[in-house]
Amino acid sequence: MPSPSDEQLQHPRTVRAFRTLRRLVTGYQAISLLALVAIVLLRDDAAAVNPAVWTRAIIVVLTAVLLTLFLARARRGSRGAFRRLRIVSVITPVAIVVIIALPGTFPLWMKIEQGACGLVMAGAAAVANERHLRELFAAGSQSQM
Repeated sequence: MPSPSDEQLQHPRTVRAFRTLRRLVTGYQAISLLALVAIVLLRDDAAAVNPAVWTRAIIVVLTAVLLTLFLARARRGSRGAFRRLRIVSVITPVAIVVIIALPGTFPLWMKIEQGACGLVMAGAAAVANERHLRELFAAGSQSQM
């Protein structure tokens, strides 16, 4: 299945969508790194930082790194990377809703941080699932039929 052409990838709507995605993923990454810094600074406060907080923060930072890699590869036309970007951008806000809803596991500050991450990723999911990008990355499979 062929990847989108360079011409398709340079279309103004495509460029605009990927620029928006880059900003959102960068925002997600920045929030997650700031949370990790806060955790390091608050590590001696058992009420603010528990093992679940450490685990969640590391998972979020790794997810942010993966999203950055998926986005870079999708921007170059990788259909698989685009599919992974779409999937992770949808699953992440759902997982965050669960995190926020769990009673007692995470401190309020982290639930607020996760809420911010969820809003950013909901935006990324909306952009990644716009019709233009879906059609762009589906075009190769349709031409093979």
